[in-house]
Amino acid sequence: MKKYYITTPLYYVNSKPHIGHAYTTIAADVLARYLRSREKEVFFQTGTDEHGSNIEKTARLHGIEPQKWADDVARDFRNLWKTLHIDYDNFIRTTDAAHVKQVQLIFEKLIKDDEVYKGKYEGLYCSSCENFFDESELVEGKCPVHKKNAEKVREETYFFRLSKYEKPLLEYYKNNPGFLSPAYRANEILRFVEGGLKDISVSRTRVAWGIQISSDPAHTIYVWFDALLNYITGAGFELGNKNEKFDKTWPADVQLVGKEIYRFHAVIWPAMLMALGLPLPKKVYAHGWWTVDGEKMSKSRGNIVNPEDVVREYGLDPLRYFIFREVPFGQDGDFSNNSLKQRYNSELANDLGNLFSRTVNMINKYLDSEMPEKPGPSPLLEEMNAVQKGIDADIENLQFGSALDKIWKAVSVLNKKVDTEKPWVMAKTDPEKLKSFLHEMVWCLRLISSWLYPFMPDTSAKMHMHLAIGKPRAADVEPKKIEPLFPRKQ
Repeated sequence: MKKYYITTPLYYVNSKPHIGHAYTTIAADVLARYLRSREKEVFFQTGTDEHGSNIEKTARLHGIEPQKWADDVARDFRNLWKTLHIDYDNFIRTTDAAHVKQVQLIFEKLIKDDEVYKGKYEGLYCSSCENFFDESELVEGKCPVHKKNAEKVREETYFFRLSKYEKPLLEYYKNNPGFLSPAYRANEILRFVEGGLKDISVSRTRVAWGIQISSDPAHTIYVWFDALLNYITGAGFELGNKNEKFDKTWPADVQLVGKEIYRFHAVIWPAMLMALGLPLPKKVYAHGWWTVDGEKMSKSRGNIVNPEDVVREYGLDPLRYFIFREVPFGQDGDFSNNSLKQRYNSELANDLGNLFSRTVNMINKYLDSEMPEKPGPSPLLEEMNAVQKGIDADIENLQFGSALDKIWKAVSVLNKKVDTEKPWVMAKTDPEKLKSFLHEMVWCLRLISSWLYPFMPDTSAKMHMHLAIGKPRAADVEPKKIEPLFPRKQ
């Protein structure tokens, strides 16, 4: 059976990881955890993109070799993923020997098949994103992403015959409408391809820090061309060799990317796969950017959000919750500490935390800590179960915010039920009814804890631990209050 293959982009090691990198990777982790909880076999890959002139320049500025710089930043990414509890299956680096070998072999095959040819390039180039642009794509002569003047470059290069795949790409988009996701970003790609594709430069002679072309070592392979191939090399692709791992993994089911690199993944990448005769990914999903208090993140503004700082202040699960609760996944969003604090206190500490604490404390107080083993007849539990299908569909369609909306509506229903039924009054007037009511609440909270697992794995585990206690307390032992799931922030 084929594994469900999820990828993040490879993160460029020109600087330390920030909230934007965390956003994509946590999204992949949420999907992977959800699928695994449904007993689906998953292969989740992330990693680092380590070649190119920017890495070489940055390393030299810090007085170290590019490889040392790449090693250090790749370690930063790995450490952050550990902090964020990212449960990936493979971390690939473009400096890995196995990747380098396959990139060189693939490039030689493309030269042999006349998919790549040698020529001269003269055009406009942004050194920050290491991307070539047509003049029509620039904004007042500047790179649309980095707002820097594009420089004119003239050099010998190898070209990839991207123009050859204009019609095949349009045909693929038409026959696979889910490939370009979310749907509202598809028109940008369609307009670009329909406007006519040109062959693109895929090598450099002025960049030493990269993968050399075996048959022409004066050239290094263009950093983006090299990096895109990670999705197959990391999955076990070996040119000319039958590989069970690759056959069981490829094609990718979901490739998550930021919107600034959507064109690479939605146009160049599938064309490369067509040239290699390989199946295309089922979905490439581009999400938006994060601003901070309404401003774009940048070093000069000093407003780059370090996820580790947020985790130290609020905990891991509140961060994982906030980034998908605050903004529909796919759209641009604003990271505000005030919004985070407000959602933390209102939705986590108050709505979920108080509901959970009250229920477990009442079980301890009124039912001697005895948890129900089997659910009884319960219209409320049936109402909760009816929500499951919608949550499943939302997560499978990467609508994480919508899934959390449904979960929090369920939390709201349970809170209203406690306020309406007044179990503390029931304890005096109808103990049997109270027992039935609290058992019903426990089963509903168990369900909610399972829904929360992909987003908030630690919180889910803590809830499940307390809700699954089966041993009644001894008569002479006072029940203990549980610690708040989310202590309020002042």
